Amino acid sequence: MGTHRLHHHGPQRRLEPRLESSRPSQAAGATRESRNVHVPRAPHRWAVSPVRAIAIQRRLAILVRSFAPQRPLRRIAGLDAAVCAGDRCCIAAAIVWDAETRDVIEQRIVQHPVRFPYVPGLLSFREAPAALAALRRLRCAPDALLYDGHGLAHPRRFGVACHIGVITGIPTIGCAKNRLIGEHTEPGPLRGASVALVDRGETIGHVLRTRDHVRPVFVSVGHLVDLETAELAVLDCAPFHRIPEPIRLADHAVRAQCREALS
Repeated sequence: MGTHRLHHHGPQRRLEPRLESSRPSQAAGATRESRNVHVPRAPHRWAVSPVRAIAIQRRLAILVRSFAPQRPLRRIAGLDAAVCAGDRCCIAAAIVWDAETRDVIEQRIVQHPVRFPYVPGLLSFREAPAALAALRRLRCAPDALLYDGHGLAHPRRFGVACHIGVITGIPTIGCAKNRLIGEHTEPGPLRGASVALVDRGETIGHVLRTRDHVRPVFVSVGHLVDLETAELAVLDCAPFHRIPEPIRLADHAVRAQCREALS
């Protein structure tokens, strides 16, 4: 199905967080010479009005593609971001996790100025610039991205995972803790149980139980991946906790840096 499903009981290796500014630098250029992951520039400005942001989402949504990847998704980069410091900056983390060995390969944390207000459905305009900056710091090219947010499970079928995927051209999966839109029945109580998340007659994601008898997560396609592979990848990345390990670790790193920024 495009993912590894291996059993591993050894200790998980962790790396110490490294906070970096997102201001331009040679490393941020993402060139082959610098060996950093290449992330193209966004095809639009981020500091726009909400009306313009919605128009951008609708224009880019037609570029989203859903199909099974041709290679295994072993190195998964978990992405998470949060706005802190009085709404002045966004801190984002990119943590590359090996789904076979269950080791952290690399992690980068950046801070980036916030240039967009909080508007429901337009989360990417607040978070994506910081998340992309964190990706540009990586030296290990990920096979896929796992974003702590929605993809197609969005009113305009263009959540933050879709936005990140279309810009980067990397297979991207959205995995959110809470529902944004859509209706669903309750999945079975055991790990791996899932049901369709449906909006206006369209399946926009799956509601997936990653641990026995715990609340499910909401999985949706971001870009260049199909829903079945996305679901299997989330399960493979969640051997220990409800939240898949790459984004769970990214979330912890972001929260720690936000606390430090407030101290």
